[in-house]
Amino acid sequence: MATSSNSSNNPAQTTVSSVSKFDSPALSYEVQAVCPWSGARAGLLTTPHGVVETPVFMPVGTNAALRALTWEQTADCGAQIVLSNSYHLYLRPGHELIKEAGGLHKFMHWDKPILTDSGGFQVFSLDALRKITEEGVYFKDHKGGKTHFIGPKESMVIQNAIGPDIMMAFDECVKNPATEEEARAAMERTHRWLAVCQQEHKRKHDQSLFGIVQGSMYEHLREESVQAVTAYDLPGYAVGGVAVGEDRRTIERIVLHTTPLLPREKPRYLMGVGTPWDLVYAIRCGIDMFDCVSPTRLARHGTVFSSRGRLAVKNAGFRKDFGPIDETCPCSTCKNHSLAYLHHLVRQGEMAGLMLLAIHNVTFLIEEAQNCRKAILSGTFEDYFSRWSSARGPLEPQ
Repeated sequence: MATSSNSSNNPAQTTVSSVSKFDSPALSYEVQAVCPWSGARAGLLTTPHGVVETPVFMPVGTNAALRALTWEQTADCGAQIVLSNSYHLYLRPGHELIKEAGGLHKFMHWDKPILTDSGGFQVFSLDALRKITEEGVYFKDHKGGKTHFIGPKESMVIQNAIGPDIMMAFDECVKNPATEEEARAAMERTHRWLAVCQQEHKRKHDQSLFGIVQGSMYEHLREESVQAVTAYDLPGYAVGGVAVGEDRRTIERIVLHTTPLLPREKPRYLMGVGTPWDLVYAIRCGIDMFDCVSPTRLARHGTVFSSRGRLAVKNAGFRKDFGPIDETCPCSTCKNHSLAYLHHLVRQGEMAGLMLLAIHNVTFLIEEAQNCRKAILSGTFEDYFSRWSSARGPLEPQ
């Protein structure tokens, strides 16, 4: 774990001024160091349930649980903060039941910070099962078929009841490719809904509301959205609507263009993006927070991250590989088990195999964010990024 020392004697490291310290009743954020070459930042995010060192990867427990992992195992992976989804929790078991249980922290026995997504992306991904109006969205339960309605007001009621440390505004996310007209309509509706979210958020003393920048692949729309969203003095801001159909170059272009436009004294969150390269590149752009279901989803398909790229563990080439997934990984899977053993478990469909792969993948992304943090604090991030970029593994599994 990196220290929080800020040595002004290191010419590669910038000590930031007091303008880069933000405090609100429910959240404070301090930028500890900035890489002058790129704008990559290391900081401390303080919430009612603890301090988070940024940059940080947040594992996703959609239904208040990570797939194949207990919360004790998740903590052992190094998780400082996790994400759950208010859309899914609203449907099952219901936000009122979670409130009756004492809030989401007590319900799932997790005493560290929690962020909840508003459910906007999940609702809009239903396509034929939903109808968008100015007030919100009518949609059918993707499992039971019952019709429901969620708008910005309802989203705030749900998230206030669930009780996360950080809650997201209700937004409209369009899939790409989207026309400029489609992207603008969704963006402007997101802005109008943000005004409602800000008004209806009833727990500002202990829950922080983040606004979401939209605009699809259009840079001028992203600029408009930043201006509209940051006009609200919120504790933090997110870049949404990426990795929803674009190619990698487009994602990188939008992240690079949008991130520096966001206030430097507040946390910046890139939603739903989470491969090792995605993290390193976005950190280079100045992003502080990430989430993605990819670590556990890939594990369920027998695929792992590694310094060699993605590996499909079920492939025959690993049958007699008695080394770990990755020599540099500190996870319990790599410390205790060989690829040959994991290959056997995956081939036999053993649940233990999926669990062990999930432990590795979650740890790998958490460690990648921490490695970037250490490099920023030590003034070596430019070199770290260059080495990482030149050593990138293949995008597809071996």
